[in-house]
Amino acid sequence: MSDSILPDTDAETPGLDPDMPMNALGLDEPPLAEKLPEKPATVQPYRVLARKYRPQMFAELIGQDAMVQTLGNAIKRDKLAHAFLMTGVRGVGKTSTARLIAKALNCIGPNGKGGPTISPCGVCEPCIAIAEGRHIDVIEMDAASHTGVDDVREIIEAVRYSAVSARYKIYIIDEVHMLSKNAFNALLKTLEEPPAHVKFLFATTEVNKIPITVLSRCQRFDLKRISSEQLADHFAKICHAEAVTADADALAMIAEAAQGSVRDGLSILDQAIAHTDLESDADTPQGEAQVRAALVREMLGLSDRDAVRRLFGHVIAGDADQMLQELDSQHMLGVDSLAIMRGLLELVHSVTLQKSTSTPRNVHNDAERAALSKWSGALSHAQLHRLWQLLLKGHDEVEQAPVPREACEMALLRVAHASTLPDPGQLARLLRDHAGNTPDAPKTETASPSHEPSAQQSPPREADTPIDPVSPVKPDAASAQRADIHSLESLNAALLANGKYLLSAKMAKDMQVVEFREGAIIYQSADGRDDYAPELRDALLQITGKRWTLEKGEGEAGLTLAQQEQAHAQARKDARDNHPLVKAVMQAFPDAKIIENDTPTGDTSSNIRSLSA
Repeated sequence: MSDSILPDTDAETPGLDPDMPMNALGLDEPPLAEKLPEKPATVQPYRVLARKYRPQMFAELIGQDAMVQTLGNAIKRDKLAHAFLMTGVRGVGKTSTARLIAKALNCIGPNGKGGPTISPCGVCEPCIAIAEGRHIDVIEMDAASHTGVDDVREIIEAVRYSAVSARYKIYIIDEVHMLSKNAFNALLKTLEEPPAHVKFLFATTEVNKIPITVLSRCQRFDLKRISSEQLADHFAKICHAEAVTADADALAMIAEAAQGSVRDGLSILDQAIAHTDLESDADTPQGEAQVRAALVREMLGLSDRDAVRRLFGHVIAGDADQMLQELDSQHMLGVDSLAIMRGLLELVHSVTLQKSTSTPRNVHNDAERAALSKWSGALSHAQLHRLWQLLLKGHDEVEQAPVPREACEMALLRVAHASTLPDPGQLARLLRDHAGNTPDAPKTETASPSHEPSAQQSPPREADTPIDPVSPVKPDAASAQRADIHSLESLNAALLANGKYLLSAKMAKDMQVVEFREGAIIYQSADGRDDYAPELRDALLQITGKRWTLEKGEGEAGLTLAQQEQAHAQARKDARDNHPLVKAVMQAFPDAKIIENDTPTGDTSSNIRSLSA
């Protein structure tokens, strides 16, 4: 018996057809190792763009040139501070900058003999270990989860020992403002006089919550927001590296939505790439992701810029029907009402900048640039500012309303109706021009100051059209012939009606009439200042069309208009004080005071009736 359990392939197998091919029985197939598929290469887990493209060198840190230059000069001159504080909004590179500083201080170069440098090599063991977060001498601590004094006490005890393998022992404390008050106090002494081999790097988004005693011990760097243009260029480079086709408009929208934060922008870009389909078109190869503006707009819930321009055109034209139809189409597409109001506000702002400086921001294409140029020429500054105020008020109403869509429609209807109205200055000019061009408009003097009408005064006339004090209306020849000046009061009314306010004030204070007849006034001067006489002659000639004689004379003179007003006021006061009801009240309340309530008619009884009521 054979020791092998396999059949002998040389002998004829009984019961089998000798002409049958051996592969039908599986006996001539290749060995098992040859049949198994090749072992796939190790698949690296996907890393989000914000982590994959974290800056590894200071040259890759965008928008922070001033800080990079300061650190570079300090490293070259070996004048490094013992503590650094990086502050700024989220996603501008605070923690990345701290790690770069740690690499710059501990880099030893490819040959192992290098020193501190602003351009770390990235290939030596310290650089690689710091980038991977595993260096034993670079300790990162999250202050949000280590807020107590015990956590700081561990740092204080550890700083006494030298670095194990690096040049400096570095502590990176993120969100340092979350430390408790006791923890800050415990850190003060060590932070002010740390050992030479220790550096502290702090990062925070709320620098106002850090005690001033800590701030004074740190070298502070305020990291700026990244501009939308820089972000868009940065995202374009990343898309190229990721083999992704992206529209310029799409990248601009993502950059604006990021609000100066690189991390926020990369997160949105990551989402946009994942949201795209892999279908190819004429411009992109098969299987390449395509980030389109329409897709980003839909993903972010933004209003279509073309739709916003159409809506704005209907609003300023006052076309309520077309405006509501455009609003309905936007709502059907799922655009938020607040997004519509924000889009209109941004458009009004862009038009205003176009009109003021000819350099609008965030203009994405020629069509938008042409529309801004057209509206900036058609709308005045006053109209644009009024549109801004109305839209801003509408935005707040939509934000607080229980029914945002209805609030948006009502707000835009208000704007549409107000956009066709003239501004207050134009309205005043229109009313004045209309009043001046009306042939049958009544022309009379305005009322004289409040005093009793004299026997010489003419009966009251109809009220005249209001006079604009800035641009006095001069009477024409016909009205000059009709001017009726027969007393000091009527003379004063004529002066006021013709805009001679200063001359009226001088005359009312000084002129005491001895005789007043047509064409001649004999007067006396109350205080000896009658230098207004020549000006008064010219005014009378202009008003009446006749030359008047003004001369000083002897005889009994009347009171000036100012004295007459004082006499009338005193008479009203005496009548009020002598009223039985007032006397009774003053006797009952000796310390009471009477507050004047002037009435244009000088009727004291109205005050008394008010008091009795």
